[in-house]
Amino acid sequence: MKIAVLFGGTSEERDVSIASAAQVIPALRQLGHTVVAFDTASGRLPSSEEQRLLARAVAANPPGQTSLAGLGESALALTSHTADLREVDIVFLALHGGAGEDGRIQALLDLAGLSYTGSDHISSAAAMDKDLSKRLFRAAGVPTADWLMAPVSDVVIAEALGWPVVVKPNKQGSTVGLSVVREPAALAAAVEQAGRYDDEVMIERFVPGRELTVAILEDRALPVGEIITPHEIFDYAAKYQQGGAREVFPADVPAAIAAALQEHALRAHRALKLGVYSRIDFRLDPQGGIWCLEANSLPGLTRTSLLPQAAAAAGIGFAELCERICRGAQLSRMRRHATICHK
Repeated sequence: MKIAVLFGGTSEERDVSIASAAQVIPALRQLGHTVVAFDTASGRLPSSEEQRLLARAVAANPPGQTSLAGLGESALALTSHTADLREVDIVFLALHGGAGEDGRIQALLDLAGLSYTGSDHISSAAAMDKDLSKRLFRAAGVPTADWLMAPVSDVVIAEALGWPVVVKPNKQGSTVGLSVVREPAALAAAVEQAGRYDDEVMIERFVPGRELTVAILEDRALPVGEIITPHEIFDYAAKYQQGGAREVFPADVPAAIAAALQEHALRAHRALKLGVYSRIDFRLDPQGGIWCLEANSLPGLTRTSLLPQAAAAAGIGFAELCERICRGAQLSRMRRHATICHK
C-alpha cells in the first residue's frame, strides 16, 4: 500500500508526534509499504528533511507557544497538499493533541474522502473534551472522579471536591498545563496556567494511588499496564524522558482488578465510539477503587509509549501493531462506504 504518515503539527505535543512517526515510518517501510511523510505544519517532506526531523529526541518540556505559532496553521498546510494525499491508500495519523487529535483533521480527511487511522471526527472531539467524555463515562457506568469547570470559588471546591484537586486544560494531552493544587491560595495561578492551553479549565478531585492503563485494539482490551514514577503525577518529562518512569506489563494487580479495569476500558472506548484502537487511563486508589482519568484516541507510538508495550505483552510486535491499525482503517472505510451505498 501507499501510506501517508501525518505527524508534527502545531500542538504542544508536536515533539511527541515526531517521535511516534520516527517509529511508525520505518516499521511500515519494513512491511513493504510505500510511505510518504507529511508534517501537517509544512506539508510533504523531502527525504533529507524527513531524516533530520525524525532524528530529534523529545525534550524535557513541550515546545513553547511562541515557537509553535511560527509554524503556521496545520489545516492550511494540509489543504495545499490535498493532491498528494489523494495518491495514497491510507493516511496514518501519528498526531497527538491540538488539531491532530480533536477531530479537525479527521473532519478534513472525511470531506476529502480519504481513509485514515484512529477514530472519526466526532469520537476524536469527544475524547479530547474531558468534561464531555467524563459525562459519557458516567452514563456508561464507568467511575470517574467528581469535577467542576472554572470559574468556581474555592468555597464551592472545598464543599464539592475537597483538597487537593487537579487543575488542567479541558482539551489537552500529555499532562501539559496540569498541576495538583493543595490549598486555595494556589488555585488562581494553576487556573491561569491551564488557561494558557485551552479556554476551558477543569478542576477535578485528586485521586491518590496507582497509575494504570488499558489499551484497546480491535475491540479487545490488552493487558493492564502500571506506570511507576517517583512523581505525584505521570507528567510530561516522566512520559517521554529515558528513565522518567517504569512501566510494568502486565501490571501486578489481582486478576479481579485487572478484569474490572479491562471491562471499564471497553465501556469507556465504546461510550465514546472510538475506532480500532485507543488507550484508557485509570487510578487505583488505596481502597481498591477504580477511577477513569481519560481516553486517548491517538495514543503515543514512541519508543517509551504505553500502547506498543501493551501490544507486546499480548504478543503483538510493533510492525504488526501498525499493520493492524492500517487494516482497521481500511475496514472502517469499507463499512462507511457500504452504509452510504445501502442508504
